[in-house]
Amino acid sequence: MFKLTSLNLNGIRSATSKGLEDWLAQSRPDCICVQELKAQAADISGRFDELSGLKGYFHFAEKKGYSGVGIYTRHEPSAVVTGFGSGEFDAEGRYVELRFDSPARAAIPKLSIISAYFPSGSSGEERQAAKFRFLAEFYPYLLALKKNRDFVLCGDINIAHQEIDLKNFKGNKKNSGFLPQEREWMTELLSSHSQVAMQSVKEDVDEANEAADQLLTIAPVIAPVIAPPSGGGMVDVYRLLQPTSTDAAYTWWSNRGQAYAKNVGWRLDYQLATPAFAALASSETIYKKQRFSDHAPITVDYNFNM
Repeated sequence: MFKLTSLNLNGIRSATSKGLEDWLAQSRPDCICVQELKAQAADISGRFDELSGLKGYFHFAEKKGYSGVGIYTRHEPSAVVTGFGSGEFDAEGRYVELRFDSPARAAIPKLSIISAYFPSGSSGEERQAAKFRFLAEFYPYLLALKKNRDFVLCGDINIAHQEIDLKNFKGNKKNSGFLPQEREWMTELLSSHSQVAMQSVKEDVDEANEAADQLLTIAPVIAPVIAPPSGGGMVDVYRLLQPTSTDAAYTWWSNRGQAYAKNVGWRLDYQLATPAFAALASSETIYKKQRFSDHAPITVDYNFNM
């Protein structure tokens, strides 16, 4: 059994001060993918190189106290990849990949575990435009990777894909994280061909047109996002196991008001896997008994041995 966890830390120093290490010692994942380290190499060294016996590998942002991703693992990787070749977004520390390749494994000889942190566009048009640029760059990278190896991408995607993925879907159709273009990008990544993707967001055509009118300043970067050449064929592992779950599916809650107490949440944290690896998923857990950040950790057990 291979136990894989993902968690947006909202700061590694903050999360560890709230009991993260004790929880990891109890839950014992094989790997935990983390996002928003909000720390640099100097902050990690000597204190957070390891957590509960798991060795860490990181991709830091150039800007201090910003972004940053990591993977803590019990298993020695055969290779480590930091960044996905983007001049703009690699500087923000958004991608680290551990490769666990073994020719002796007949079923899945090449496997990557990826921790990724997608940009948020909630602060305004400039960051929303950056988010669209990220999506446009990242999509072909994932498709190229999928041709050569199996992988599971864990992370804070900053997109709620379907209406069942957030509490207040009616009031958020014009907000970042639930824009029609973002949802269509996800649909396309998870579909086998473009026709399926277009059909699945048909109900949002009017909203998409209206949103496009409101976002004229970023129109040049919308087109490549919503019209990729073909479906990505990836699998949303949580939805594979829990296709209709609603309130129990949320992984993020705003710190405003009583969002957590009232469970007014969003499902922003995913494990997206190639079909062969996704087929090995057996169970999932979103841990909510303890809060380490404004996100909850999502764990999936896979019938797989390193």
